[in-house]
Parts: sequence; structure tokens; C-alpha cells
Amino acid sequence: MFSGSPCTAQGTGGSAVGSPSTWGPSRPAITYPYGRGVVVRQADGVSDHAPRGDAGAPRAQVGPNPQHLLTTLLGEYLDSDDASLPSMAVVAILREFGISEPSARAALSRLTKRGLIAVRGSGRPPVYHLTPQAIARHRARMDHFLSFGARPRQWTGEWVTVSFSIPQSAQPQSGQTQSGQTQSGQAQTGQAPRHAVRKALGALGFARLYDSVWIRPGSDPAPVSQALRDILDDVDGARWSVMITRFAEETGPHGPAAAYDLAGLASAYEAFIARYSDLRVAVRNGDVDATRALVARTSVMDSWRKFPDIDPDLPEHLLPAPWPRQAARELMLEIHSALGSLAEARLIEVATPYWPDAASWITHFEASEVAASVSGDGIGGDGFGGDGIGGNG
Repeated sequence: MFSGSPCTAQGTGGSAVGSPSTWGPSRPAITYPYGRGVVVRQADGVSDHAPRGDAGAPRAQVGPNPQHLLTTLLGEYLDSDDASLPSMAVVAILREFGISEPSARAALSRLTKRGLIAVRGSGRPPVYHLTPQAIARHRARMDHFLSFGARPRQWTGEWVTVSFSIPQSAQPQSGQTQSGQTQSGQAQTGQAPRHAVRKALGALGFARLYDSVWIRPGSDPAPVSQALRDILDDVDGARWSVMITRFAEETGPHGPAAAYDLAGLASAYEAFIARYSDLRVAVRNGDVDATRALVARTSVMDSWRKFPDIDPDLPEHLLPAPWPRQAARELMLEIHSALGSLAEARLIEVATPYWPDAASWITHFEASEVAASVSGDGIGGDGFGGDGIGGNG
């Protein structure tokens, strides 16, 4: 086990120049138009998901996603860049989830391009290994997934608020696109930098309160200030301000919670509970064997891991009651902890014919230990733990 309302402000400105389960209802489809991100409410009242950055992670999509599933499996059951992972073992493992061999190999290729895994040697069939960067990221992300929601946010009443203005005719002074490539005879309009700003704000956990006013809980303006400088410093006529604000009235239709689709988020938590409640009963009755445990446990984590990315973790007094996150988290922890050893055993059984020393490398994260370390030591402001995950001998 791996152990709108009036507000006061101060700020800076700038200008410039799984396979389907056999328990419970089917998983509801949730779309992410810009990638993964916090659940926000658009001006027309329709919920959307502002993107939240996750460098190197697979882009979210509707329907089966072998790349996303493989990322979950690698994060859950491997913790060493010394392990040599044969491609045929990966194919066999993903087959447990109904993933075809071509799709499994495509997932391997995409994760290689993203730097999460690398090819070891030049043999055929190829052998992969996790990169050191991926190991560090997996540990942080798994700690984040398992500790998220363990205790209420320590609330100071402060919000980082961003306001920006980009003329419709704006274009970079250098004549380059945001990616740094010169355009072919076409001037870039203000739409491209505006889209880049919205994408960056979503990646940092901001939600749109009004057309060009975005907010997020907290008091650290440095990351968003740097992001805006990177995008807008060379855009003609662009102006922006980053402020630390307090709302005179936090609750009600004109308060900050209006930026978020909390009803939609609550429905997502309730759907998670509905989907896995029967599985929890089966776990408690001892009716889940190793074969089912691997798919079930991985499916639970693959479903849960979206919540830290779409839940803005608002202070408790801004949430509708009853708020279902704690019930969903307790269900996830119970299943995840109870099935860890069984899932690990099944993974070893499936991989060993293609990976003889699989048992030396395959392990599993233990949710209860991560949760205990969080309750004792707390977590950082960004929700990521440090090195509080030990190794499993």
C-alpha cells in the first residue's frame, strides 16, 4: 500500500501592449466542452465546465476512454519507474475492461507522446516504463483524489477576482498567434486571445461571474497574474485587473455562488452514489471476487477522480443543504479500501503471463491511510498532498 454583490478589492492591473458495471444505474454522460474543469453557470443559465489544467493527462471525452482508464490504472497500481511494463501485459489488463487491443495500443502511444510513459529499449513487442515525472504526478494526484473533501475549506472570505477587456480587433503586436506561429496573411482577431484567457482561467479553477469577471475562492493572485501576462502582454489594447475581493453579500442570487451550477454538481454526486450503492452492499456481504474487484475498484476511482476537478470546493455556508459530497466520498473510500488487495491480486494474475515479475511491481494505493494522513496533517491550499504516501514492501 502507498502509505455581483458590492465588494471591496485590492489588486493589480495590467494593460498592454470502464466497461459498464453490473451494479446500479448506468453512468450519466457528462460533457466537458473545454476539457476538465470546475462546474460553472453560463450567462444563459446552462451549466458548463470551465477547463482545469492537468498537464500530460488525457483530454476528457464522452464515452469509453482507454487513455483515461490506463492513466487511472497506472496511478493506482504502479509506483516505480524501474518497472518494465510489456505492452502485451497492458493489452491483457485493458481487455478486462472491454478495451480492444488496437485501442489499448493507441492509449499507450498517446501516453508516450504526453510523457507519462516511455519506451525502454528497442525490442519487439515494446516494453514501457513510467517516467519519474509521471510517478511524482501520480502520487500527488492520487493523494489529491483520495483526500479531496476530507474536511471543509478553511475560509477567509477572500476571492481572487479577474476582470479583462480585449478589443474585437486586437491582435498580437508581433503578428504571431498565441502558440508563437506566424499567421499566413490573416490578422488574429480578439476572439483567439479571449478564448485563450478563458481557457487559462478555467485551468486555474476560476468561474465566470459576469461576462468578463471571473472568480475563485482564495487569496493567491500570482498564478493568474502570470497567466494573463503570458497571454495578453503582446495583445494590442488588452487590459486586465487581478483583485483580492470580499463580497458584502456572499449568499443570494447576486453572490459568488451564482457563478457555479451547484444543482448540477449535486446531481453528479447523487448519480455517483446511485451507481455504486449496490456495489457497496456486495462488498459488505463479501460477494465481490478478485475478477470483479479489479474492474469495480478501478471504475469507482475512474468515476470519482472527476470531482476534484469539477467541484470548486466552496465554503460550506455557500452550499445547498443537504450537500451530497460527503456521502459520495464515504462510499468511494469504503469500496476503494475494501477491494484493494483483491484488485491487486487480479491485476497480477492477468499480467503475469506477459510480465513474469509483475508481482514485484504491482501494488495499490490505500485510501484509508491517505485519508488518515490528511486528517492529521491537513492538505495544502491547492488540495495536493506532499510526500505522505509511503511504499508497500
